[in-house]
Amino acid sequence: MQFGIFTVGDVTTDPTTGATPTEHERIKATVEIAKKAEEVGLDVFATGEHHNPPFIASNPTATLAYIGAQTENIILSTSTTLITTTDPVLIAEDYAKLQHLTDGRVDLMMGRGNTGPVYPWFGKDIRQGINLAIENYALLRQLWTETNVDWKGRFRTPLQGYTSTPRPLDGVAPFVWHGSIRSPEIAEQAAFYGDGFFHNHIFWPASHSEQMVRLYRQRFAHYGHGTEEQAIVGLGGQFFMRKNSQDAVNEFRPYFDNAPVYGHGPSLEDFTEATPLTVGSPQQVIERTLSFREYVGDYQRQLFLLDHAGLPLKTVLEQLDLYGEILPTLRSEFEKLRAPGVPDAPTHASLMQKAGGPKDTAVYGADDATGTTDRRLDDPDVTKALEGEL
Repeated sequence: MQFGIFTVGDVTTDPTTGATPTEHERIKATVEIAKKAEEVGLDVFATGEHHNPPFIASNPTATLAYIGAQTENIILSTSTTLITTTDPVLIAEDYAKLQHLTDGRVDLMMGRGNTGPVYPWFGKDIRQGINLAIENYALLRQLWTETNVDWKGRFRTPLQGYTSTPRPLDGVAPFVWHGSIRSPEIAEQAAFYGDGFFHNHIFWPASHSEQMVRLYRQRFAHYGHGTEEQAIVGLGGQFFMRKNSQDAVNEFRPYFDNAPVYGHGPSLEDFTEATPLTVGSPQQVIERTLSFREYVGDYQRQLFLLDHAGLPLKTVLEQLDLYGEILPTLRSEFEKLRAPGVPDAPTHASLMQKAGGPKDTAVYGADDATGTTDRRLDDPDVTKALEGEL
């Protein structure tokens, strides 16, 4: 079980002081938060990708490379990489380079993003969002697994004899999660390839999360990658902790009430009851987090959003200290509950081992590990599933 944090990189006014961080301050704070995450023993730091104000999360590879140079162990990921509007050739090159720079401490979360205007900014049509996600990811896999790529599709110019450089580290491409809040087509895509599925899990009730993860598990097994219990699942989440639960509620309430995403809507109490947001004591956060397993089953990665809604850096670092304090309990309790045969979260080392060790050319861990036969995305059964007909 991997535990970590993710950031969306929002620049938000602190409602208690009226202070708004500059872009420079927010970027530097992101680095400090990532370094603190490693210090307290977390496994993963992930950054989103946004290209519009009020966010500073553009160019995640530059951010992760800079953090990678100042850390030693933490896995660096995205949350998400915009597979719809970013050229897959660029993704293939950038994240393979990041693999080399960080000695394999890299994986990716692919997603469509939640900002409609970004599509035309990058010359894409939002009405083709799902189709772009399908085609671009298929090309990305080919770029990582083949050294001379001939390719033709709907949304970019053809490739002839193209080789993406550098090649993935040790011939093993970064592990890929597909992130989604509400799109069953993305769960289907993750299952088709035997990749991980990350359900963001922060705005919707448990029943929705249960439905999305169940679909992914069923389709993962359908495509022959293993049993439903062997599917690779990640969840998002949110918490705000203080030693005393009422102190947590009192301190966090103004941030919740004025947050750009959910402020001026449901009350804090209604929102925490309906979604996985937990505001309270360390024990309450432990108990709520352990309860996620009751409706999604055993899973491999838990990431929390902590640095949002205008919370000052000092407060976020205090939250990370508290996270570090409950981390041993979370690890031990999840391990006690885990059923036999449930796999660990993939890492570069484990993917390389499944692939039979380092290779000169790229292999893709998930398919090689399961021995499954690759099926084309134009298979009628697959097409129907991706269109939501199954």
